[in-house]
This record gives sequence, structure tokens and C-alpha cells, in this order.
Amino acid sequence: MSGPDPETKMQFVFHLRSKGVTDAKVLAAMEEIDRGPFVRGIFAARAYEDMPLPIACGQTISQPSVVGIMTQALEVNPRDKVLEVGTGSGYQAAILSKLARRVYTVERHARLVREAQMVFQSMHLANITAMTVDGSFGLPEQAPFDRIIVTAAAEDPPGPLLAQLKIGGIMVVPVGQSDTVQTLIRVRRHETGFEYDEIRPVRFVPLLEGLGKDG
Repeated sequence: MSGPDPETKMQFVFHLRSKGVTDAKVLAAMEEIDRGPFVRGIFAARAYEDMPLPIACGQTISQPSVVGIMTQALEVNPRDKVLEVGTGSGYQAAILSKLARRVYTVERHARLVREAQMVFQSMHLANITAMTVDGSFGLPEQAPFDRIIVTAAAEDPPGPLLAQLKIGGIMVVPVGQSDTVQTLIRVRRHETGFEYDEIRPVRFVPLLEGLGKDG
């Protein structure tokens, strides 16, 4: 796949900057990972626009600026082990793979996992493990994690995920009712408890328990 032309790529990065994505490492990762292969069918031509787009199983691929803001808020280090809850298209995991040592991404829809794995392989992203599991319970067998990112909205930061965060770790999660605007929250785990700060309003699909019908 040839990817976007230089002009499109330049505009893509410029727009990310204008929306508040200023971390040089995050911008470099987003420039390197082509969004095109993660968008299929009639929406493929709009892959480089800053908008969410439909994907299979009634899900969406988040708009690039939100992906950038969430990735920036996560403050990923090169030695980090990251858990992503909600693989979706795989786009967020692919960007994280350029910043972290290891990315575990979990998704309740088996079809989405299969399709994401195919893109990861085509991009030679060998440090991502994608699994079909109920992400609301995290991934206890691989815990604790340095960083956790949740790409679906919960009413509160999920307890099982908080428990799987290392001391000193960071979790980024949209919090709020599914039918209203949610708030993107950054949670830092300290020796004595959790510190929360609000980043910006967002809108995500709700975090659901159980596997999808195709899983």
C-alpha cells in the first residue's frame, strides 16, 4: 500500500498539531502509521480526514485527533507494557506499538481482532498481541501494566482495570453515560491511591461486558 501523498500527510500532521497533539514522539508515530489500511470499503477515501468512521460490528475508528490526544495523555515510555481495551480497527494499538515495548489489545468482537491482526502483520508490527476477550475485566494474566488505555466509555473507571495498573502507572479512559458527552480522564496510580484529572470532552461507544455475537 502506497499510503497518502506527502501533501496529504503534511496536512494530516498539521491538523493534529492544531487540535493540541504536540508531543513529537506521538506525532512521529502517527505520521508513520498509515490510517488508510484500517478503514475499509466506501469510507477508505476519507481515511485522512479528522473524523470517526464506521467499521465492522457496529463500531467506529476514532478520529485521529482524539487518538493523538489520548496517546499523548498516556505518556508512553519505550520500556512500557500497555493494555488497550477495545481494539476496534487496530489503529490505536498500531500507534502505541511505535511508542511502547509491548502492546496487548483486547476486543469483544472476534472479527475485529482477526481483521486488525491482518493489518498488524502487513505492517510488520510484531510487538502487538490482539485477543478476543471481555475487556471490562482487563487481562489479569499479563498484569500489571505500565499504561492502560480504554477506547470505550465507562460510567466509572473500571475497578478490575485500576487493579491491573502498576504503581506509577497511567490509565486514560472516557467516563460518562453513553448517551451524553463523556469526559476523557487520566488516572495516575500512586502508592497511596489514585489521582484523576480531566482532559477534554469526548464521545465513545459504551464499554460492554461479554463477547460479541461473532466471538
